[in-house]
Amino acid sequence: MKIYLVQHGKAVSKEENPQRPLSEQGRAEVSRVAEFLKKAGIRPPVIIHSGKLRAKETAEILALSLNPGAVPVEKKGISPLDDPSKIASEIQDLSDGTMIVGHLPHLGKFASLLVTDNPEKGVARFQQGGILCLEQDNEAKWAVAWLIVPQILPQ
Repeated sequence: MKIYLVQHGKAVSKEENPQRPLSEQGRAEVSRVAEFLKKAGIRPPVIIHSGKLRAKETAEILALSLNPGAVPVEKKGISPLDDPSKIASEIQDLSDGTMIVGHLPHLGKFASLLVTDNPEKGVARFQQGGILCLEQDNEAKWAVAWLIVPQILPQ
């Protein structure tokens, strides 16, 4: 089983807009990552997001490129300060290849919890618009398969 953890793209400041939509740079970076994933054959059957505008917009950009028929779904329990053990306990209910669009510190703690059983270990350095692929083996152990950040992709 694979899951894809995506940190939302760069958003405007609270002062600029309290709802914090994606900035133009954030939209461009997420679109670049989405095109790269599309060329790699990544087709998530389900894309879930926290409900915060920046995560929702990131999920919509990814869905449009990777699975145009998919409608991103809001899921409780994946906001920045939520307990990662809640979603970890539901992991087997997710479809193989599910993409989760969320926030730090939650995503980092969630990934660490799956890989090391300790949310504080830190198994990856997320960046806005970046994506971490975790893979579960036949013994139900999780490992980092790969990490992509917008900065390493061609403009």
